[in-house]
Amino acid sequence: MKIQALGGCCKKSQENYKSIVEATKQLGLDVVVEHVTDMNKIMELGVMSTPGLIVNGKILATGRMLNIAQAKELINKERE
Repeated sequence: MKIQALGGCCKKSQENYKSIVEATKQLGLDVVVEHVTDMNKIMELGVMSTPGLIVNGKILATGRMLNIAQAKELINKERE
């Protein structure tokens, strides 16, 4: 499973990344969450606003900060 947290150095993006990492821990997933901060790379992925979440190449959230529960819900849907 490939999980990418999108966003640069703004506080919302940092918190989004932390929430996603914690969500993977709580779900018992043995994955490394890639923190994509390069805006050119983010745009190449098809995302125009951050923070965001991509799982296995599928864009699940853009332009909003996720809390741990929201991140868990989105990640779980992709596991099914």
